[in-house]
Amino acid sequence: MSNGAPGSPPTAALSRRTLARYAAGSIGTGGFATLPGLVLTYYLTNSLGVTALLAGIIVTVAKIWDVLIDPVIGAISDRELRLRGSRRRLMLAGAVLLPICFALTFAVPPSVGPWAAAAWVLVSFVATATAFSLFQVPFVALPAELTQRYDERTRLLTWSVVVLTFSILLFGAGGPMLRGLAGDETAGYLLMGVVAGITLGAGMLVATTAARRAPTDAPAATTGPDGEGGPGEPHDPADTGRDPVDTGRATGTRVRAHFAAALRTLRASQPFRALLSTYLLQALATATMLACAQFYATWVLHSEDAITLLFVALIAPALLAAPAWGALARRIGKERGFAIATVLFGAATLSILASLWAPGDWIYLPVAAAGIAYAGMQSLPMAMLPDVISHDAASHGDGRAGAFAGVWSAGETTGFAFGAGIQSLVLAATGYVESVAGQAVAQPGSAVAGIVVTFSALPALLVLASLLTLRRYRLRKGTIDAEQGIATRPARDVDAPASA
Repeated sequence: MSNGAPGSPPTAALSRRTLARYAAGSIGTGGFATLPGLVLTYYLTNSLGVTALLAGIIVTVAKIWDVLIDPVIGAISDRELRLRGSRRRLMLAGAVLLPICFALTFAVPPSVGPWAAAAWVLVSFVATATAFSLFQVPFVALPAELTQRYDERTRLLTWSVVVLTFSILLFGAGGPMLRGLAGDETAGYLLMGVVAGITLGAGMLVATTAARRAPTDAPAATTGPDGEGGPGEPHDPADTGRDPVDTGRATGTRVRAHFAAALRTLRASQPFRALLSTYLLQALATATMLACAQFYATWVLHSEDAITLLFVALIAPALLAAPAWGALARRIGKERGFAIATVLFGAATLSILASLWAPGDWIYLPVAAAGIAYAGMQSLPMAMLPDVISHDAASHGDGRAGAFAGVWSAGETTGFAFGAGIQSLVLAATGYVESVAGQAVAQPGSAVAGIVVTFSALPALLVLASLLTLRRYRLRKGTIDAEQGIATRPARDVDAPASA
């Protein structure tokens, strides 16, 4: 039953069932963002004999591909909604394909050589990234279609973030544990790929049921008098189906228009450029640290299983610290809280450099401190982004929330793409020795030193450098409140009596 105009989002409170179904999709988003970044480079170099440089290229290419196809999938998703009344088909395709492609990524036969293994992983992982984007892009668009109410959207996304954080911990700690259950390294990676892929796909499949279905009494989008759109719809040359050449040109035009809108947001908003630059540098730092974690556990702590403890030490404090960062931001401002979290993360990771001379269990203390800071580095910039969007709307008179969100996601993905690449470059430059499953190798001291630097000093320098771009972020609470006051004053003067 509709709660508003036909085709409009419901106005009633969301049911617990809808909240749970949508939040289940965060199992897929959190797991896919975590597990490949944690183990894929290590799998390539230590099980398949692929050089560190080539391994970094493979991971980076897949991430860049993800950045490029997201706007295209967004356009296809909007077209699906317009023509069919739902984004469900794309989400379902991604949820079904991802477990298969993810398992194939970690199913390289041990008999193939390093070059064939590299090609296998590249093709499989790019296919996995494509399947993930088919789900993720429509999934992010759903909240605006599920409810009109501001508080209900907040409620919906709050539960989604809770599941997301749990998913990061589950896959970050549980993935390596699964790998060790099989006894054999090759079988262990396959077991991890199959179980993780099924878990990711299951959460994504549940989330597809939250997508709105087309109302049965709604006119079809292709039943207009000219056969090109429903009543009242503007003519779209790409939807006629009459001329494949014209259709291709129209599709290309829409894609170019999407990228042009993204560039306009960067040119028009100085606060957005400052915030995005800061977040990109920090994504680069955390991605570099994540990609190096397994190498650090193996060659510095001398235990592959130590990766689980490292991940628990990082993420568990983040789960507990997020509300505290919110309280601090309300007292001193989000941008100041963000700066404090950044300094704490930089200091904590820089102290890990001492493990180059004295490795030991003490390492879990600065990692935990970095986890506390990480909670602030994730939650506070995400809370600042709506301020940037509202400031842009007040300055230019039009809302461009979708364009801002698209550029933000692309910037985050770019940081994660090049984080793995930087880590691989350091490994290659310091003489890291790759190996195949079951082969014992000894790493030169230069390679171990490179691992420690990449896990500690390099992330520290990147996040501390982000303070320079954060200084250019000039929006403050007073500015935002004043803009909102100017926007609402005429309505108060006309419709409400002045208060004493």
